[in-house]
Amino acid sequence: MSAITESTPRVQETPTPHGIAQARSLFDREILRHSMKDSIKKLNPKVQIRNPVMFVVLVGTIVTFMEAVSKPTFFAWTITAWLFLTVIFANFAEAMAEGRGKAQADTLRRMRSETEARRLLPDGSEERCPASELSKGDHVVCTAGDAIPSDGEIIEGIASVDESAITGESAPVIRESGGDRSAVTGGTKVLSDRIVIEITAERGRTFLDRMINLVEGANRQKTPNELALTILLAVLTLVFLPVVVTLQPFGHYSAIVSGSKGSGTVNVVILVSLLVCLIPTTIGALLSAIGIAGMDRLVQRNVLAMSGRAVEAAGDVQTLLLDKTGTITLGNRMASAFLPVGDHSQQELAGAAQLASLADGTPEGRSIVVLAKEQFAIRERKLDTDHDFVPFSAQTRMSGLDIDGRRIRKGAAESVKRWVQEQGGQLPGDLDAVVETVSRSGSTPLVVADGKSVLGVIELKDVVKQGIKEKFDQMRQMGIRTVMITGDNPLTAAAIAQEAGVDDFLAEATPEAKMALIKKEQEGGKLVAMTGDGTNDAPALAQADVGVAMNTGTTAAKEAGNMVDLDSNPTKLIEIVEIGKQLLITRGALTTFSIANDLAKYFAIIPALFASTYPPLNSLNIMRLRSPTSAVLSAVIFNALVIVALIPLALRGVRFRAAGAAALLRRNVSIYGIGGIITPFACIKVIDMLLVAIHAY
Repeated sequence: MSAITESTPRVQETPTPHGIAQARSLFDREILRHSMKDSIKKLNPKVQIRNPVMFVVLVGTIVTFMEAVSKPTFFAWTITAWLFLTVIFANFAEAMAEGRGKAQADTLRRMRSETEARRLLPDGSEERCPASELSKGDHVVCTAGDAIPSDGEIIEGIASVDESAITGESAPVIRESGGDRSAVTGGTKVLSDRIVIEITAERGRTFLDRMINLVEGANRQKTPNELALTILLAVLTLVFLPVVVTLQPFGHYSAIVSGSKGSGTVNVVILVSLLVCLIPTTIGALLSAIGIAGMDRLVQRNVLAMSGRAVEAAGDVQTLLLDKTGTITLGNRMASAFLPVGDHSQQELAGAAQLASLADGTPEGRSIVVLAKEQFAIRERKLDTDHDFVPFSAQTRMSGLDIDGRRIRKGAAESVKRWVQEQGGQLPGDLDAVVETVSRSGSTPLVVADGKSVLGVIELKDVVKQGIKEKFDQMRQMGIRTVMITGDNPLTAAAIAQEAGVDDFLAEATPEAKMALIKKEQEGGKLVAMTGDGTNDAPALAQADVGVAMNTGTTAAKEAGNMVDLDSNPTKLIEIVEIGKQLLITRGALTTFSIANDLAKYFAIIPALFASTYPPLNSLNIMRLRSPTSAVLSAVIFNALVIVALIPLALRGVRFRAAGAAALLRRNVSIYGIGGIITPFACIKVIDMLLVAIHAY
C-alpha cells in the first residue's frame, strides 16, 4: 500500500469544495431566470392538477377572467391579475426548489463525458469500446490516468483513485479487490497501478445516472405524509367550496328580508376571491418546494437519498444504530500503558511487546513500538538472526515473532491464554483482574506472552470523539434512542457506552445480531436508522427504515440502503436525522401559519362584505378597511405576496432545535400560529391604506 501512495501523481486540478453539493445562493441569477420560465410552463393543467389547491385557484382565475371579459371592471381585472400571480408564485416556489437540483445535475452531466473503455475479451485480449456499450458483467481494465467508465467492483489489483468529482475530497483513496472497499464509481479517475473491474450497473443505471435523476427531482414521488397532507388540503378546499357558493343566495335573501342594498356586493368575482383566500393556498403553494428542498439539503451535505420517503423517515426515526469505531470513537486504538503481571517488569513487557509488533503495520502495532521507545528508550532492533514473523489471523486472533528460540505472541486475552496453556505454561493469578480492569475502563486489553510465560497486558485506548456526548443528549431530548454497535466484548462496550452517553449497546455484534435488534425495535413500532459499508451489512441496511450506505462500501451495501453518504462518514447519520426533523418541522410550521392566515383573512373579508346587510357585523371589522372591494382586493394581494415572502423559509427550512415533540408543538403554535394570525391583520391593513392612498378605491 505504501508503494501505491508513493507512486500517486499530484493532482493539479482543484475540485469543487463539496463535490456535487456546491452550495448556491437562493437568489442565484441563473436559477431565478430558469425558475421564471418554468413557472409559466407549469401552468399546464396536467401539471397543476397534481396540486388540488392550486388547481382550484387556476380554475378560479379562469372564471374571474371570463367574468372580467363579459362585465369589464377595474376590480374584476385586478382580482384576475392577482389570482393569476398567486398561481405563478406557487409554481415559482416549486421551480426554485427544482432549479437548485437541476443546477447540480448539470454539473454531474458535464462530468459524465463519453469515456472509452478497455473491455477484456474471453481470450484475455482487450478491445476499445464506448462506455455506453458496456453491459453488466463485462470486465474492463483501467490503469493510471484512465477514467473509470462505469460502476463496478475491483476483481483484480489495487489502485489509488481520485473521487473528488463525486465527493469533493482531493485526497486519493485506495480501492482493492477482495474487501469492503472494492466498489468504484463511473466518472472517477485511476491515479496509479492497474485494476480489473467487473461492471455491476446496467446501461443508463449507473450511480451517476441515478444521482442526476435524484438531484434534479425527475424521480421524485410524494411521501406518505405529503400525500396525506395533500388529501387533507383537498378536503378543506372541498369543504369551503359549498360554503362560499351558498353565500350569494344567502346574501341575496338577507338583503331582501332586511331591505338593504348589500346584495350586489356578493358577485362571482368576490366569491372566487373569498374561496381562494379561505382555502389553504399558502401551504398548498409551498408543500412541494418543502419536500424538494429537504432532499437538496441532504445533497449539500454529500448525501443522496433514493427517495423523499427516506428523508421523511429520517425525521421520524426513534432508534439510531451507530458503529462504535469511527462514529463514536476516533477509530485508531493507541497503546497507552504496559501493565505487567506476576513478577515481570514493565520494561521486560515493553521489550517483548515491541518485538511482537515490529511487523505489525496497523496503527495499534505502530503505537506499541512508539510507546516502548518513549517510555523505556527501547529502540527498534535489527533482526540479524533467523526469525519468523507470525501475522495476525481471524482464527488465532494473535500475531508475534519467533526468534532465537523464543516464541513471542500478543493478541486477544482468551486466545493468548489458550496458547500459553497449550505450551504447558501456567497463567498468573492476577492476569484476569488486570484484563477485566482494562476492559471496564473502556480500553482493549492485549495480552503478551513469551513462550510458556505471560508477561502482561498492553492497554489500547480508543478515544471518544469530542462533542459526541452532547450530540447524544440532543438526540435524547428529541425522543431518539441511541444504540452503539461494536465487536468489542461486553465489558469494553459498556465502558465506552457510558463514556459516550449512548442509551444502549450491542456487543460482539454479528450481522444476525444487528438484524435481530432492528426487527425487535420495529416490532415495538419504532423507526430505525443505521449505517454500514460491507456486504455483511446489506441485510440490516435493507431492513432498517433509514439505511445509510458508505460510498466506499460494496455495491451490495449501496443497493440495500436508501441513502448513500458520498463522504463515507458514519457520523453523518446524526446530521441526516436532523435534516429529516427539519423537513417535518418546516412543513408543520408553514401548515400552522397557513391555517392561521385563513382565520385572519376571514375576519378581513366577511365583515366588510356583509356589514351593509347586517350592521352589527361592523363590530367585527376590527381593521376598519375602507370598503368591501378594497377589503377583498387587499386580502387577495396579501394571499399572493405571502407565498413569495415564505419561499426562502421553505427552501432553507425552519431553524432546527433539539427538543421534544411537545416543545416543538408549543413553539410552532406560539410563533407560526399566533404570528400567522397577527401578520395578515397588519399586512392587509397596510395594503388597504396603500390602495386608498393611490386612489385605487
